[in-house]
Amino acid sequence: MLAFLLPFVVALGQAAPGPVYNARRGEVHARPPRLEAEAKIDGVLDEPAWAAAAVLTGFSQLRPVDGVPADDSTQVLVWYSPTAIYFGIRAFEAHGAAHATLAQRDNISADDNVQILLSTFADARQALVFGVNPLGVQMDGTMAEITAAAGGFGTGVQARPQADLSQDFVFQSKGRVTAWGYEVEVRIPFKSLRYRDAAEQSWGINVIRDVQHSGYEDTWTPVRLAASGFLSQEGTLDGLHGMHRGLVLDLNPELTQQTVGSPVDATDPAAAWRYDAGAPRVGGNVRWGISSNLTLNATVRPDFSQVESDAGQAVFDPREALYFPEKRPFFLDGMEGFATPSNLVYTRRIQQPAFAAKLTGKVSDVSIAVLSALDDRTTSLGYDSALGLRGREPLYDIVRVQRDLGALSRVGVTVTDKEDAGYSNRVADVDGRLVLAPQYTLEFQGAASRTADSTGVSVAPLWGLRLRRNGRQWGSTYAVVGLDSAFVAGAGFIGRKGIATTDVNQRFTWFAPPGRLVESFTFNPVYDLTWKYDHLMRGLDAIEKKFHLNANLGLRGGWSLGAALLLETFGYDPQLYQNVYVVRPPGAAGDTVPFTGSPRIPNRDWVATLDTPGWQWFNGNLTYIWGHDEDFDEWASSVIQYLGATALVRPTEKLRISPSFTLQTYGRASDGSWVRATRITRIKTEYQITRPLFFRIVGQYTTTNRLALIDESRTGGALVVRNPDGTFAPLGAFRVNDFRVDWLLSYQPTPGTVFYAGYGASSAPEAPTLLQLTETRYRETDAFFVKLTYLFRM
Repeated sequence: MLAFLLPFVVALGQAAPGPVYNARRGEVHARPPRLEAEAKIDGVLDEPAWAAAAVLTGFSQLRPVDGVPADDSTQVLVWYSPTAIYFGIRAFEAHGAAHATLAQRDNISADDNVQILLSTFADARQALVFGVNPLGVQMDGTMAEITAAAGGFGTGVQARPQADLSQDFVFQSKGRVTAWGYEVEVRIPFKSLRYRDAAEQSWGINVIRDVQHSGYEDTWTPVRLAASGFLSQEGTLDGLHGMHRGLVLDLNPELTQQTVGSPVDATDPAAAWRYDAGAPRVGGNVRWGISSNLTLNATVRPDFSQVESDAGQAVFDPREALYFPEKRPFFLDGMEGFATPSNLVYTRRIQQPAFAAKLTGKVSDVSIAVLSALDDRTTSLGYDSALGLRGREPLYDIVRVQRDLGALSRVGVTVTDKEDAGYSNRVADVDGRLVLAPQYTLEFQGAASRTADSTGVSVAPLWGLRLRRNGRQWGSTYAVVGLDSAFVAGAGFIGRKGIATTDVNQRFTWFAPPGRLVESFTFNPVYDLTWKYDHLMRGLDAIEKKFHLNANLGLRGGWSLGAALLLETFGYDPQLYQNVYVVRPPGAAGDTVPFTGSPRIPNRDWVATLDTPGWQWFNGNLTYIWGHDEDFDEWASSVIQYLGATALVRPTEKLRISPSFTLQTYGRASDGSWVRATRITRIKTEYQITRPLFFRIVGQYTTTNRLALIDESRTGGALVVRNPDGTFAPLGAFRVNDFRVDWLLSYQPTPGTVFYAGYGASSAPEAPTLLQLTETRYRETDAFFVKLTYLFRM
């Protein structure tokens, strides 16, 4: 026993004699000392400055049961110098060795980790997130205040807001695993932060600790999930003064060269391969801290080649556009200022800007975000290389302003403008989040678009209202959203136009006493109605009706089991099939007649989900759906099967393997044949050679098979599509087998200083039409690229 306790005694003996703030006793307003000192960031808290640091302790559990004392002890030491703020972390672990790997930045969610949340504007609405694992590997990003909630098939479990890890900040950290747990040092320069322009500062702070052996999540302040917000329950760092950022000027030149290969004869797999080396591309970014609360960014001829291709996605509803997240550094910096309901700002619309600039920050109680970009002329609607049309550079202008109201509420205004050859689109929006009571919030949005093109001018509305109650055992959401079919967001993302929806979402949660096998049980019934927008305005029936019964069990050790029953009906939409016809049997009157689907299709699906604990070497999740669902290809009730499986395998401290598999099939109820089957297999393997140097290879293989389409639910006749010239073409079978591989060698000592060397090859053909059979393609294109950027920080 003495041998076991000795390391803890030694560690506690090193604890700082400075002021101690125990959040369990309500001591959540800390005053860290200002010291004229520096500390070597080596993962050992042995400099004299740490002896005077303020100590944050008395952590509480957040998940699975909020508000109770944490099982594992944590100490966070805080002090600051004139140029940076320092955090020292001592995380005690009595259950065994900490989970720690040498991982790539932002890839530590499967490790034990500690996340520092800093609300530098002390507005309880947004925070910067600085996370570290036991070895000091970093994760960073931003967190916006939303009502804590979650949902989905087989879930519905209450949760806190998650950090958006898109942005990277320059800070230093290093850690080490010890006999009693782990210890980490963190230094965050004031140059990397934005904060109020005031002589004395008060920042919001909370610290989150993820404990992998139990699956628990702890916080410094005793946060209650039954509240209108998460960040509003943070503590504070008071009395901050004498902070000097100096000149904040980041110059980030970049050089890129790409060599693209293709076969001389695309129809001959054995044809010779030709490579064209492009001229080196020179560009760069500038970041200027105008003041402590305003930042100006600009980019000229940037290289926006992605270093990792987008992961394949299964399509459940072909009417819904697929959303792919932004990955480009210039757009990510300060992107939280552009976040709007309904995704009215989606920067991937800007494809390859020749020049772009943005201003972000906060003045008093007003947040400002302004973006202007001139896209390359090849992205213009008027560009056609075959006809020799050069087009003009599309111009995007985006402005979003938000004002804090009271302690927790806010209202925002957004204006976007896109100008192209003979085309313009403008959107104006007002939205807000009002905290009505400790557990109630009201969110609203009203927007209108004006679009002008060769066909004329159209003006259309978008609106929405959402009321939430976020209780510990009972939560609910009531929402209504409307989107006119003519509404266009030229600088945004609209997944599906021309619909209106209502949503009634209830959550009931039961918590077990500590130590039980079942820690929590959640029941989450959801009732959704979807109208075509003009049908709602005319008082007609909803085209889609959904009643989902979701349940989830949280088990001891980090296991999670979910189940759901989906009861739905989908109404026939003739606009989707206006050019589809049915071939009648020989001798029948009218050999080709317009397709008329069944008025309404009933669905009944079952869902099962499984999430494993975060073991040192493995964690994974599984989703399986089976039952009867609509097949849009033939507009018939079909037998559906969906399997989604992902895992993270870590055989060594440096090696990570992330396999995933998606299977989606639709079968005819009449004969059991599979109308469509899609399989997506993806494996990402990463080897972290050293902390800044890693190698990654990604392979993705996608197969899609579809039979010739028939009128399954009515006549059994073949389906054909009518061409503009009046002729008909069959909706025949096709098969597509696509394979893509990418490898990357990356050296990134700090954000902004990066060397990439990579290769990508693809056998993916052009998207097949529904009229042809497409066999497996051989390698069609490949490319080598190198990219070098260097961060000069003034």
